[in-house]
Amino acid sequence: MRLEKQQIHPQGPSLSPLISGMMRLHDWNMSLSDRVEFIEFCIDNGISTFDHADIYGGYQNEALFGDILKEKPELRERIELISKCGICLTTENRPENRIKHYNTTAGYIQKSVENTLQKLNTEYLDLLLIHRPDPLMDASEVSDSLHSLIKEGKVKYVGVSNFTPSQFDLLQSKLEVPLVTNQVEHSLLHIQPIYDGIFNQAQKMEYRPMIWSPFAGGRIFHENSDMAGRIRHTLHRLSEKYDAAPDQIALAWILMNPSEPIPVLGTGNRDRITSAADAMKLQLDRQDWFELLRASRGHDVA
Repeated sequence: MRLEKQQIHPQGPSLSPLISGMMRLHDWNMSLSDRVEFIEFCIDNGISTFDHADIYGGYQNEALFGDILKEKPELRERIELISKCGICLTTENRPENRIKHYNTTAGYIQKSVENTLQKLNTEYLDLLLIHRPDPLMDASEVSDSLHSLIKEGKVKYVGVSNFTPSQFDLLQSKLEVPLVTNQVEHSLLHIQPIYDGIFNQAQKMEYRPMIWSPFAGGRIFHENSDMAGRIRHTLHRLSEKYDAAPDQIALAWILMNPSEPIPVLGTGNRDRITSAADAMKLQLDRQDWFELLRASRGHDVA
């Protein structure tokens, strides 16, 4: 099933309804030619949006992707690039970081984006996200920095990741442009966005949230816990009903949320990507959706 791009906010970009996540790009052990072929495979299947962060692969993954665009610069016009900044890791190539921390100062955001553009071999990002809510975030300073990056043409749109609704509202109150998404964790093993106001806010603000770890890093399928066991049992039963794989049912469950989430797939496996794309056409019965919710919570709704 080939996917078509969709707008994620009334004043935001059009992205593919599934996003290819690059967090584990360094783990896939692909040659440059393999990486080029993988990106072309994604594009040919309608997955044109690629999600990065400066820290991925110990600050190395953006350069691995940038080599693709250096090899085939014509691909840039066919894709959308997302990256994130604000987390500072303690790694050998960041000796100045004595402790893992967050940094959302204007200078750090500016420097991070410039480094990202250089590594990705691109002149602009389609979307920049503040990676984590910083307890020391000065919302006015962050907004000034984001406005400057947009004015300079280095960033087209901005958003956040892992923000609570109140943190989202604070930053939005200082911005003249909309935050077009909030990328959050969500899966059958992590259902908090349904109840903590994030998905409600997405509907209210008319943005589509992005979902990282939609399969809980694979824990849904192998974790030895009562919760995961209940979920697996229900997924396997429903997979027979819908003639679909358990991972497709799990993805269809996420996609039924009226905020219209956009999953980020963290796989380099082509079969899993094809399976996820095929899951986009699945429509679960409402009671089956609630049965999976019951499996996750361990009890019926009140």
